[in-house]
Amino acid sequence: MEPKMNQQLADLHAMWRIRALEETILELRLAGDIVGSVHLENGQEAVAVGACRQLRPQDAVFSTYRGHGWALARGVPPEKILAELLYRRTGVNGGRGGSAHFSAPEYGFYGENSIVGAGAPIAVGAALAAKFDGSGRVALTVFGDGAMNQGGVTEAMNLAAAMDLPVVFVCENNKYSELTPINDMVRNPDLSARAHALGIPAVRLDGNDPAQVAAAVGLAITTAEHGRGPTFIEAHTRRITGHYIGDAQTYRPPGELEADEKDEPIVRLAKALNPDKQQEAEEKARQEIAAATERALAAPLADPSTAREHLYV
Repeated sequence: MEPKMNQQLADLHAMWRIRALEETILELRLAGDIVGSVHLENGQEAVAVGACRQLRPQDAVFSTYRGHGWALARGVPPEKILAELLYRRTGVNGGRGGSAHFSAPEYGFYGENSIVGAGAPIAVGAALAAKFDGSGRVALTVFGDGAMNQGGVTEAMNLAAAMDLPVVFVCENNKYSELTPINDMVRNPDLSARAHALGIPAVRLDGNDPAQVAAAVGLAITTAEHGRGPTFIEAHTRRITGHYIGDAQTYRPPGELEADEKDEPIVRLAKALNPDKQQEAEEKARQEIAAATERALAAPLADPSTAREHLYV
């Protein structure tokens, strides 16, 4: 098999792992095994898969609350993710973090964040530390198009530019800031222009193509490694699920969702591969997630008496 086809097959399998994980989380949420707000990233898998295959062990990822797939792509075992969402002791944070707040720094995943855009200044802090600790770390922070209107994101980008910090800013532009079209919120829909204004190299690309994302992130890491500071990547994608579970998506114009489903990254990449290979990639991913789910459900629940552990006073 040609190297390109090998990589495409690996990307397809990685995206199916995320899709199967998210579909399982949806089932568990609807069944009541998971409670609270849950945000899925169906349709956006290519950004996480493309970006994370370029990261090195020392690098740090800071995601949004839509971060299950980013954690999985970064190498966090699915059983540990599911156990965390199911409030099990075997979860990455012992069941304390839940869907929107878990972290796994031992895998280079420094966590989700429910404050829109808050991962950007935290990632800049990690990049600043990297200038002094000799780790060679590059920090990658991902946020949505709506977060571009948060002041903290602009401040973080400006500081990173002024100090030439090793950080990659990835904007998953899915065209909706929660339930509001981005075009209703900004005059200039080219969000990368804001990075250019701060002196940060920026690129706009097809976020449904993991190869394009990987190429851009690889170049950004090289730029950071050589002391040339941050890069901004605007990855255009679409989620094919609601902003949250239960979102009726009545704000979408007729036919938009159906069109997005025909161009989502798994469907698109599968067209380039042998049908047998496609099926093998999907089945392998689903079997892995099913086995991880079974083990997570069998794990003991978190002990409420330990709730005050790991706290500062």
